[in-house]
Order: sequence, then structure tokens, then C-alpha cells
Amino acid sequence: MARILIVEDNEELLTLVSDFFRSKGSFDVDTAPDGNRALSLISGQEYDIAILDIMLPGTNGFEVCKALRGKSRCPIVFLTALGNEDNILRGYEIGADEYMVKPFSLKVLYAKCLALLNRTEAEIHKELVLECGDIKLYPLRMEVEAGGRKVTLAPKEYFLLKVLMENKGIVLGRDKLLDLVWGLGFDGSDRVVDSHIKKLRRALGNSGDAIKTVIGGGYKVV
Repeated sequence: MARILIVEDNEELLTLVSDFFRSKGSFDVDTAPDGNRALSLISGQEYDIAILDIMLPGTNGFEVCKALRGKSRCPIVFLTALGNEDNILRGYEIGADEYMVKPFSLKVLYAKCLALLNRTEAEIHKELVLECGDIKLYPLRMEVEAGGRKVTLAPKEYFLLKVLMENKGIVLGRDKLLDLVWGLGFDGSDRVVDSHIKKLRRALGNSGDAIKTVIGGGYKVV
């Protein structure tokens, strides 16, 4: 049975959606009426899929999505009244798998969730592995091995390594890495990339030599 998180501040709608999913007998359902409660649930529970509103009390849905994506590759569906193009694009940019605009059909929402779960299960069976030298990265499990040992990485270091390995041999500048790892809205210094590269190399030990600095260009893995 799949575990789903539904985050919605409209009590009537939250009850409607959660009861519908429970009635199908295929889901264990957790609910949150605001973003802060959602973050609390995410920190202590693994989910197979999540449905998020955007306009929430406290932490908004975009931030909840980023927090969830930082620790899990579970499918994320935005269910919101915000239907303009900018919000839709932002939703996909930060990691959403589906974006539905209210009003909506419960049956269609349920069907989309099942399709996402089936696709995720099929991808897990394929067990995609990214490799570079003796570094192995398992995207679906969010696990990394280096020199035959399991390496524990903070979310930013993990996604930084993932982006570099997906572009093996290609030089990625700091601005590009900021867009891909920190998001288009990041407004800090591009030197944050350098500090995370140092942390990543340190965590990888001798295998960290695979990450090369290209003077005036950026970084690449070889």
C-alpha cells in the first residue's frame, strides 16, 4: 500500500480528497493543513507520493516541494488555484512531476497519481546507475558509493554530484550549476558552488579527484 501526503489548507477540500483516496483502499493517507505541518511530517516519514497546494499558511507549497525533493524522489503533484504560466513553470523547475489547476476532477487526480506511482515503480526496477571512475550514484535511491563504500551526502552535495555526473566530461560554469542545483531564484554569490564542491570532494575521499576545476570555466567530472 502506498503512503501519500496531501497538503491543503481548505478543510473541506482536504477531507474530500483524503476520503476519496482512502476509499480506494490503495493508500495510507497523511494530511497537513499548512506548510509547517507538512515539513514536520516530511522530516519523520517517507512518502511514495505527495499532493501539494501552493498557497498555504506558514511555509508555502513551493518551499514544501523543495524540502521534499531534497530528501526524496517520490512523485509530487501540485494541486492549486494558481494557473498562470509562471507558477506552472516554477513548479516543474523545483521538481514537481504534475501540475493540476483547481477546479479539478477527483477521478483524474487519482488516475494521475496511480500513473506516477506505476512509472516510478518501473524506473526502480530498471535501477539506473550513474558511474564515473569508482563513483556510483543511484538516482532513484538517492545513494552514492565511492571506492566501494557508501557515502553520505547533504542534499546540495548530492544534487551537485548528480548534475555533474549527468554531464560527465562537460564543463559546467558556476551560474549553470546554481540554476540546476539551487534554482533559478537563487540570489546569493556564485562562490557558494566552490564551498560545496570542497565539501563534496572531502566526502568522496580519494574519489573526489574525479571532480576537476577548469580555470575560468567551472567544474566537470572525468
